[in-house]
Amino acid sequence: MVAPISLSNVRKAKALVKKRQQADENAVKFGRSKAVKSVEAAAKAQAARALDGHKRDDGDE
Repeated sequence: MVAPISLSNVRKAKALVKKRQQADENAVKFGRSKAVKSVEAAAKAQAARALDGHKRDDGDE
């Protein structure tokens, strides 16, 4: 004989799988790892420093 199952537990498990699948899709679509974010921030800061270093002082203040 088959053991009885709780339909509410089945429904909750199904919802959990759906949420995890959506989270994985969003992570691929929007997410970046912390390492990637820090590398991009460092590159942006380096580019800003290089740009500021090439500015000319006119002395017309």
